[in-house]
Amino acid sequence: MTDAIVVAILSGLAGMLGWGLADFFAKKTIDIVGDLATLAWAHIYGVIFLLSIVLIYNRSEHQTLTLPNGFKEFALLGFFGILQAFVYFFAYRAFGKGKLALLNPVFSSYSGIVVLLSTIFFAEVIGVNQLLCLLVIFAGIMSISLDRESLALKKIRLAKISGMKEILIAAILGAVWTVLWGNFVIDKDWLVYAAIMYIFMTITILLICLIQRLKLNVLNAHTWKFFMLIGVSEVIAYVGVSLGYSVTSRTSIIAVLSAAFSVPTVILAHIFLKERITKFQISGVALVITGVVAITLV
Repeated sequence: MTDAIVVAILSGLAGMLGWGLADFFAKKTIDIVGDLATLAWAHIYGVIFLLSIVLIYNRSEHQTLTLPNGFKEFALLGFFGILQAFVYFFAYRAFGKGKLALLNPVFSSYSGIVVLLSTIFFAEVIGVNQLLCLLVIFAGIMSISLDRESLALKKIRLAKISGMKEILIAAILGAVWTVLWGNFVIDKDWLVYAAIMYIFMTITILLICLIQRLKLNVLNAHTWKFFMLIGVSEVIAYVGVSLGYSVTSRTSIIAVLSAAFSVPTVILAHIFLKERITKFQISGVALVITGVVAITLV
């Protein structure tokens, strides 16, 4: 196993853990203050945490940060921040309209789209054994998202499912963002670029809240710590995957592993929130773990 694959696996696992923890902590606030308000405050805390990392890194001995060169680079970072903000917007809008059980498998499929786009348009080379491992992980991701209601999709006209249009847009935008971002940050200062992109994303989310006249005065002794934990977890995910994309060309490995964020969410929700784990979720977690172990051995 090459160093590049090791980095890709660790980066993907950082994304999985970060986004999984963020989803778990979000369960404590979304039902109380709403999803967009949670998203906005979490990203505000995320910006503070990420800028703190940048400052500490910059003051470290023998470390120099490289800022984007020219307006074009900043404009592209703005594009990526805005694009990712709308991934959140359409996903949350879909989940607000329809049933999570029907929509979640559709959104989870974005990592499969990433693999297709990366191999077709960016000529990413994936070995047969690695591809088989990714397929096992992808099957696990889909299984975690499934339940009996999801399996009844064939009996339901897709066009009539509330939120289906929005979740398809979110999945496609998420896949496009992942592929383009993975190729954009290659050989660049991953920390600075991730920080600037994240700031643009946060500004866009706040503007969406402003346009929708959403009240954000929901910060109190109960919610602030969960907003902070969500923000910190999100930063871990974005910094992790950006590091991997910048130093390796293994976009598919990072994307599929990081898309398995449901694994830590399901496990933590079962342990701490006493949520029931279905047979689909148990088999899905087992498949993801099997795929992760297998990909480290090929």
